[in-house]
Amino acid sequence: MKRTASLAAAVILALAAANALAHGEEKHGKPMMAKPLSMEEHSFGRQGDPARASRTVQVDMSDAMRFSPAEVRVKRGETIRFVVKNGGKVMHEMVIGNLAELKAHGEMMKKFPNMEHDEPYMAHVAPGKVQEITWTFTKAGEFHFGCLVPGHFDAGMIGRIVVAAN
Repeated sequence: MKRTASLAAAVILALAAANALAHGEEKHGKPMMAKPLSMEEHSFGRQGDPARASRTVQVDMSDAMRFSPAEVRVKRGETIRFVVKNGGKVMHEMVIGNLAELKAHGEMMKKFPNMEHDEPYMAHVAPGKVQEITWTFTKAGEFHFGCLVPGHFDAGMIGRIVVAAN
């Protein structure tokens, strides 16, 4: 009897493990624990605290390879919550950076189109879905955002962020 119970338990555990692995490497919804904010400073700012966002900017992406709005104006030190919506039928992304970095990353994406990213200045948005980026612009200047899915940036899917000194 004890042996039968042990065998049954082993079979149940084996089935549960197989079931857990059966879905592959797909990403799940929200993580169980929120990642801490990154304090890494970039040439275009740093990750912002969503609770301290001074305003929200809606950004729509389309299969016409355009962002709307195509330009965002902010003040140095301002934290913006970008709500990024993909209204198209193909994958799009919004990546914030300076123009040289975006171009270089876009070239790398052409060579490795299935690269996975998990940076706070990037939103990879499936068709019909919405994601958010919260960013603090710590330096004045002109920065950009673009879709680095191969071919999209080259087709004109780029926007501009103008950060005023105050």
